[in-house]
Amino acid sequence: MAHRTTRTLLALAAAAIAAGCSQLPLKDISKEEHQQRVHSDRTRVQQDVPPLGTELSLDEAIARALKFNLDRRARQMEEALALQQWDAAGYDALPKLVAAAGYNARDRDRVSRSTDSVTGAPSLANPSISQSREHTLVSLDMSWSLLDFGLAYYNQQQAGDRVLAAAERRRKATHLLVQDVRVAYWRAASAQRLRGEVQQAIALANEAMVDARKAEDEKLRSPLDSLRYQRQLTENMRLLESIESELATARFELAALMNAPVIQQLSYSSDPSLGSLDLLSTSAEAMEEQALAQNADLREHAYQRRIAATEARKVLVRQFPSLSINFGARYDTDRYLVEKNWAEAGVQTSFNFFNLLALPAQQRAAEAGIALADQRRLAAHVAVVTQVHVAREQLASSRKQLERANALWVLDEKIMQQMLRREQAQAGSKLERVAAQTTMIISLLRRYQALAQVHAATSRLQATLGVDPLPDSTDDQTLEQLRSHVSSRLLGS
Repeated sequence: MAHRTTRTLLALAAAAIAAGCSQLPLKDISKEEHQQRVHSDRTRVQQDVPPLGTELSLDEAIARALKFNLDRRARQMEEALALQQWDAAGYDALPKLVAAAGYNARDRDRVSRSTDSVTGAPSLANPSISQSREHTLVSLDMSWSLLDFGLAYYNQQQAGDRVLAAAERRRKATHLLVQDVRVAYWRAASAQRLRGEVQQAIALANEAMVDARKAEDEKLRSPLDSLRYQRQLTENMRLLESIESELATARFELAALMNAPVIQQLSYSSDPSLGSLDLLSTSAEAMEEQALAQNADLREHAYQRRIAATEARKVLVRQFPSLSINFGARYDTDRYLVEKNWAEAGVQTSFNFFNLLALPAQQRAAEAGIALADQRRLAAHVAVVTQVHVAREQLASSRKQLERANALWVLDEKIMQQMLRREQAQAGSKLERVAAQTTMIISLLRRYQALAQVHAATSRLQATLGVDPLPDSTDDQTLEQLRSHVSSRLLGS
């Protein structure tokens, strides 16, 4: 029996050593597995996303981004995870109820001798056996620690503040998403509006280039005038092609923000409407008060400061003695026991004196964390106040730029019409018409760029003020409801 047990233990030890020293082989992802995952991801990306129509408005683009953007969904899941962690932290305050069962075996009996406590002489009685070679002990213990309860209380407070901080980060990400959608939408709308005119102007420039080279070959003009004519045409073509290249990717960027198919062709509203919302009608002082109360960054820093303050309280709580209350029931199959099942109860207190050595350093670290959180909050306070005035001035300036861009576009369009009439009356050249049309297209592009800057400045100011595009979560709202909220809260239409 003894040799068999020894051999079994040696075999188990050898197996454990071999398992610990061995290394798992590298396992690469197979091509088939990767393709299956890509196909599954492609299906999941478009899952529950309704198809787009033929025409897309700005409010629908923002609503779709808020509903289906994958980065925003990830932010929502981070907030949901923090909420689950807060919920789980509450269970740490409960008592511990532990059930255990153990089996023990010996190769020899537990034989003991006794000694007289007075004389110290060995007892004359024969050695006695006090324990079975094999027995099983089953226990059910409940314990509750006052120190663990206090730490669990503060841990749940911190988890709750982390939930609220995650919600503020989601708000900030939502503001940035709305800003990106607004800019991408008007870039896509300008690309749609300019595509036909740019291609027509390039075709006209190519015709004029062919005529210019033919005239050069036939020596109908002086060489210098012909070269200057061709250079001006080439410069106009370069400008037109750069405009076409710049705007070619706009619809793909917008589709990515909305989680829509990038290959789908859409028609965008080209009406440069700014809505009826006038943020500049509010005074700068009122904006400061609103921003200091609702800005997502500032509110997140406030929660981070509360987390640091709670950590300082936890440092002090850890210095208290640990008081534990225990109660348990046991059952042992040892045949030498007279009572095989019994109950135990007790109260235990303990204190680690070496914790006092670490207390000053821990307090300094906690106070440094609070000071850092305060400093970050003060810096955010100043930054928010500055952002209010900067964003306000940017919005006012961008509106003036839009007015100038509109005026220039109207003038350049009239000039282009005059050049077209001159060419038809054979009083002007194709070069003049191409130059006028190129200038008009550039003015129209700058008009849309100014419009995008107005929307971007509006979004920045709304983000600084903490104006949320939605009053509630988007999970339980339809796309039409989201469009209604976006139109009323962000666009003022």
